[in-house]
Amino acid sequence: MRIWSIHPKYLDTKGLVALWRETLLAKNVLEGKTKGYRNHPQLDRFKQADYPTDRINQYLATVYNEALTRNYNFDKEKIDWSFKPSTLNVTSGQIKYETQHLLNKLKTRDKEKFDRLTSLKKIDQHPMFKIVKGDIENWEIT
Repeated sequence: MRIWSIHPKYLDTKGLVALWRETLLAKNVLEGKTKGYRNHPQLDRFKQADYPTDRINQYLATVYNEALTRNYNFDKEKIDWSFKPSTLNVTSGQIKYETQHLLNKLKTRDKEKFDRLTSLKKIDQHPMFKIVKGDIENWEIT
């Protein structure tokens, strides 16, 4: 399971579809609808939030909107749109780690996206995250 802290606009098709599916799985875990993945470290930051299901729905809304810009047909009804927006912190080290992780994937899967990403000076985070100084997050599996 990979719930990216970087903006989903950087993901290739395979990555965006995987993110949608994995975040929907995470939503089911947070809602108590599945027994698998309950202790997956990628969920820790959502579990620690004041309103975990609001945060995962907010996260999914951005993924859904990115899919719309690409004319993908993701199911809008999978999201509870009544969430109250908020922010979560993510460390600069985590953003750097995820950027390199994505570059490694794109190098073989999507050369065009790889070239575009390597030419950027700054990588945007998912809009629900606020970047704070720090190393790779404790919940990251390296």
